[in-house]
Amino acid sequence: MFSLEIDCGADECDLLIAELWERGCEGIVELSPRRVRAFFADAGRREGLLALFPGATVRQEEERDWVQSARDLLQPMEVGERFFLVPEWRDDPTPPGRLRIAVNPGMAFGTGVHETTQLCLEALERRAPAGKTVLDVGTGSGILAKAAALLGAGRVYACDIDPVAVEIAGLGFVGSADAVAGASADLVIANISPEAIVRLTPDLMRVLRPGGTLLASGFEVHEAAAVQAALPGPGAVHEKGAWALVEFTADGATR
Repeated sequence: MFSLEIDCGADECDLLIAELWERGCEGIVELSPRRVRAFFADAGRREGLLALFPGATVRQEEERDWVQSARDLLQPMEVGERFFLVPEWRDDPTPPGRLRIAVNPGMAFGTGVHETTQLCLEALERRAPAGKTVLDVGTGSGILAKAAALLGAGRVYACDIDPVAVEIAGLGFVGSADAVAGASADLVIANISPEAIVRLTPDLMRVLRPGGTLLASGFEVHEAAAVQAALPGPGAVHEKGAWALVEFTADGATR
């Protein structure tokens, strides 16, 4: 058994994970939105895989059930004031007052373990989407779209450029914000890479209704300034560890 640790762009992570499964990996651990570790049983495939993924770090692993080990790392967790995230194979009871979200880690980013997902969930609570129209750009596993629905959003739309992610999430469409009508969303969530957010900013602003809010995350604290600079006005920065979220309203005021 050996593993490959592979770096990628945050908006490429879902595609990389899908390819690794297709290449016959035994299990995957998402180390961050930009790094994954994939486990392989057949040592004879090592050189071929290293040729496919140049720059990957290889490590010899002890023999054990790495799929189960990866599952064991993901425990039920409370996020924010309202959410209870549970791996889909567990039946832990939901604490009183919490909203339950079953997560299925593996082929799409968004289990709730990562700080950027937690930042987005906490921001959703603050923005109280009840009755509002929400757009989740780069939905991944769909966890943020599902959270918005649980919080009472009137309508929830989700999109991702990765067909595998859309299939796993079980909601949304294959595409991005450029396919969404203008002034159609009260709240837009984009938990993707800073480069993607900067590139999509014109469309993210276009789809927001007056007074609507953008929640942008998927980047480290030192990258927040670049995201803010792309926006047409100031935004509030929220931090969790080394990671950040920018909260921006269409009228330029953070609330």
